[in-house]
Amino acid sequence: MPDPLSIHGPGSGVSPVGPLRTPGAGAAAGPEGRSFRDVLLDSLQEVHRLQREAADGVEKVVTGETDNLAEVFSAVRKADVAFSMLMEMRNKLIDAYHEIQQMRV
Repeated sequence: MPDPLSIHGPGSGVSPVGPLRTPGAGAAAGPEGRSFRDVLLDSLQEVHRLQREAADGVEKVVTGETDNLAEVFSAVRKADVAFSMLMEMRNKLIDAYHEIQQMRV
């Protein structure tokens, strides 16, 4: 069965997020994997790494160390997409938090 989170279409086997797993109580990991906290921290670290790579690439172009603009543009675009995705995750989490706050007990 193809992964519904795959951005490359059915049969590619590439999934940017991986299968969704629900952790056990609190921040404990479920029987199949890592906790939500770990996934979120890994995502933050990956975005930070991509932003550093993009900044290094821009610096190399400006200082004349490289003339491969396509590679630098690709790194900048990857960092932009990763950051946008992270911000969308943040917005959805905040929306869910506000919705939970408005629930009547």
